[in-house]
Amino acid sequence: MYKRFFKRILDFLASLLALLLLSPVIIILIILLMFANNGKPFFFQKRPGKDEKLFNIIKFKTMKDPKDKDGELLDQAQRITKVGGFVRKTSLDELLQLINVLKGDMSIVGPRPLLIQYLPLYNKEQARRHLVKPGITGWAQVNGRNNLSHEDKFALDVWYVDHLSFSTDLKILLKTIQKVFNRKDISSIEQDSFIPWEGNT
Repeated sequence: MYKRFFKRILDFLASLLALLLLSPVIIILIILLMFANNGKPFFFQKRPGKDEKLFNIIKFKTMKDPKDKDGELLDQAQRITKVGGFVRKTSLDELLQLINVLKGDMSIVGPRPLLIQYLPLYNKEQARRHLVKPGITGWAQVNGRNNLSHEDKFALDVWYVDHLSFSTDLKILLKTIQKVFNRKDISSIEQDSFIPWEGNT
């Protein structure tokens, strides 16, 4: 009952309330990032959601787009701005995903939505992470996050799929709050985006 009905209701109410309460912070970040990123405070990207259905994830844009002499974007670590570094370090870049939760693309808690190019690389077991909606935070994020290999993260994602419940979600939320305040397992550069995965070895 929780998985099929109450989780969506709680997601909707929690994301709506959070967006209202955090609107002053969001407005300030939009202004700061507009100056830092040449008037472009938002980042949009297609990501696979539940049942691998694609949706547009929205995040704060934390990097500029300088290119080298060959027209290729510079290394991502070189492109991140000072404001962007702070936003990533404090996990504030995830705030706008509350809009994705409000729309129903995501949940507050679930496996992180990763890149489209990973879809054909998952084995059958790893692909089960897409049986539920992706989340802003998840079981892998509170159990190592940047210290885990991709394969270990996928295993934790599948564990969440098999143990999804109100108590599990509550436990993850409480651990997330603790880690954000302790800044534990949080990097100014998100590993999920910066270290590519080339498949199972």
